[in-house]
Amino acid sequence: MSSVSVAFINTALAGLATMLGAVIVFLSDSDNKKFLSAALGFSAGVMIYISFMEMLPMATENFMKTMSEKSSGIAMLASFFGSMLVFGLISHLVPEADEPHEIKTDEEIEEEAEEVQREHLEKVGLKSAIAIGVHNFPEGMVTFMTTLLDPAMGVSIAIAIAMHNIPEGIGVAAPIFFATGDKKRATWLTFLSGVSEPLGAILAYLILRPFLTTTLFGIVFAAISGIMVLISFDELLPASRAYGETHMSLLGVLFGMLVMGVSLIML
Repeated sequence: MSSVSVAFINTALAGLATMLGAVIVFLSDSDNKKFLSAALGFSAGVMIYISFMEMLPMATENFMKTMSEKSSGIAMLASFFGSMLVFGLISHLVPEADEPHEIKTDEEIEEEAEEVQREHLEKVGLKSAIAIGVHNFPEGMVTFMTTLLDPAMGVSIAIAIAMHNIPEGIGVAAPIFFATGDKKRATWLTFLSGVSEPLGAILAYLILRPFLTTTLFGIVFAAISGIMVLISFDELLPASRAYGETHMSLLGVLFGMLVMGVSLIML
């Protein structure tokens, strides 16, 4: 088997570990608000921890290869908060459904409130899938290129990535499944968020190899960090606490951070 094939298989297996996260979600009770609150909090913990403890340090490390320490810090902050601004503006410009004003019974109001909650939860899942998919894309490039240069190091990176892709899979599948009850859709979106990793590998090999620079990787890592943090605080945490299980939400956040911390230490 060629080194390119080994590198691609290594990257694909790491990326598709997100599907194990979906399996964990499907084994749970879709009406269990405690699990849903904890799962969404877990997702936020994963995304916040990976942003501050992995992505931003990687961004700074890449910037410092070609810039001074001060310039690296400025570039990191500009990419981090700039991505928040752009993503926030895009989210703000998306129109919300506006229902006509009419008199409704208490039962109709309650049913509509539940429907709005489900729609919001589904939207949270979609945003998480996009953020994690974009985050996995440069990871795929890194895993692929590292495996080509040093297979042993590439396998180690792939194992660590696979470990933290499992909770990321939970972050995508949980809100979609609990909002819609549709396993196929939750599976499909989880698959798409994971398959971006081998797609990143393909793009790195076929197109971007001559253009991949440390500065570009720094911008990408910092920008994705900003988007993930924004989604965590603006979407995942409010959705997690909306089910009245504030302690489960907090425990989910802390456990998500712990799982990510352990996976990064094992790298």
